[in-house]
Amino acid sequence: MRWRLPCGHDACRTPRPHLPRRATLAGLVVAVSLNSGCIATGPRQWIRNGFKVGPNYSRPPAPVAAEWIQAKDPRVQQAPPRDGDWWDVFQDPTLNSLIYRAYQQNPNLRSVGTLVIQSRAQQAIAVGNIFPQSQQLLGLYPYGNLARTRTHLEITAFNLSWELDFWGKYRRQVESANAQLDASVENYDAALVTLLADVATNYVQYRVAQQRIKIARDNLRTQEELVALAERQQKVGTATSLDVEQLRTLVEQTRSTIPSLEIARGQANDSLSILLGEPPHDLEPELGPGAELGSLPMPTTPASVAAGLPADLLRRRPDVRSAERLVAGQSAQIGVAEADLYPSISIGTVLGQQDIGIGSILKTSGGLTFIVPQFSWPILNYGRIVNNVHLQDARTQQLIATYQNTVLTAAQEVQTALRGFLRSQEQADDLARSAAAAVAATKIEERLFREVKADVNRLFTLENSKLQQQDQLAVAQGNIALNLINVYRALGGGWEFRLQGDGHSGAPITNTTTHPVPSGEPPAHGPFAVPRERPAAPVPGGLPEALPMSGPGPTVTPVSGARGAR
Repeated sequence: MRWRLPCGHDACRTPRPHLPRRATLAGLVVAVSLNSGCIATGPRQWIRNGFKVGPNYSRPPAPVAAEWIQAKDPRVQQAPPRDGDWWDVFQDPTLNSLIYRAYQQNPNLRSVGTLVIQSRAQQAIAVGNIFPQSQQLLGLYPYGNLARTRTHLEITAFNLSWELDFWGKYRRQVESANAQLDASVENYDAALVTLLADVATNYVQYRVAQQRIKIARDNLRTQEELVALAERQQKVGTATSLDVEQLRTLVEQTRSTIPSLEIARGQANDSLSILLGEPPHDLEPELGPGAELGSLPMPTTPASVAAGLPADLLRRRPDVRSAERLVAGQSAQIGVAEADLYPSISIGTVLGQQDIGIGSILKTSGGLTFIVPQFSWPILNYGRIVNNVHLQDARTQQLIATYQNTVLTAAQEVQTALRGFLRSQEQADDLARSAAAAVAATKIEERLFREVKADVNRLFTLENSKLQQQDQLAVAQGNIALNLINVYRALGGGWEFRLQGDGHSGAPITNTTTHPVPSGEPPAHGPFAVPRERPAAPVPGGLPEALPMSGPGPTVTPVSGARGAR
């Protein structure tokens, strides 16, 4: 299937016949329009485009469903997803603090932010190309001393050359640079979404490992007490050595599970340290021991989630918005390439002063003023120019397909996360009942064992089953939280965090404005807006505005308004 260009034509891909070599100048002008098909923009379209050749950008269609597959489940709400601080649903101040520290200190986030600075500089260069492209200051002071009569000639002149943007080539370049700048900001937001979700994921994994270690140690203490009781019973003849060794096997088996759990906790600890922008170190003094056994499961998770509608992904997910902005930037490159089909018109100006003297007889001075229109048309490069238009067209089609695939992938990730969130709740409920039954049965068997009425084989089985059920329950409760984090990650939540100013206001973000998907020039507000003003209070971990060079050198500053480098 072949996607249509934003201009709506498919004929751009057909080969074009070569121009006759003896074409007159007037014939060439007509031939450009007739021989180029839809490549050449007609006069009316050129005027409607704002005196720019090439297609005006319109957002390509995106395949989105009307609702989620799980929309009928009451736990999946169609209300707008929680913006910004979605991690508050866990009601954990420690997690909130880690999120803030990662936002402030993560070096990878700062690295992605420097790409925004680079895009700002490139956008400024594109704006500057609209203004006079060449300026020269010339000076000539020759003196003649070979003859008896001294002669001198002094000339001071300023030369300026300005290619008029008659076909909109430079304005299309600005459009492309603006879209690239938008995409770089969206990439920063995508990195922020990933960072915040990774911090929450590793924090949950750390807490789950803590809980599993506590469960193992609690069961280990109980089993050691049973071994001691069996040894006392052996001394009085109410238990055999086989009973003692069988229970001791259970103790060592339980003890052997703890090192692997400590490894899992250590991995989560080290990952958290790196995400915080800190060397790996023990975080337990900061994070604390976690919830006690028998208390509320850790972490606490809500039973439902607001997932919105699939169409919300087009304006919420930064990677989707970035892919759309790349299409817009590449679409403008078609107009840049098409502008080379037409003659370029330039104005050359020379302003200066000259003084001429021949001895003491003749002296004259006067001003120099030249205005020279220039005209160039690379008609012999016509084939290469047309193929360049085809190239930019094909690249646009590729990015359209990439954008549509990004939308599909985003929807798939949300569906997978929602399914995991709902099914993990059901699994945790089943395991909670199973673990409660195992605990009750084990308590009965332990009481019978103390009364010398129990079967050691059955006690061994029940103790082992209780440990497994409690451990699986802790994992299932953690999976609920992990799947909920994946839901918010897939929905693109968290990038609004940087809009809070200090990044840690403590109050939930209430901005739920529906942002339209941009078309043409980038808007001044919303997620597609290009932030060009430095905030009053810079955020250490926020979107960077300028980074100092090494040493006392200059800094790269953002573009203000429509002014660029000249």
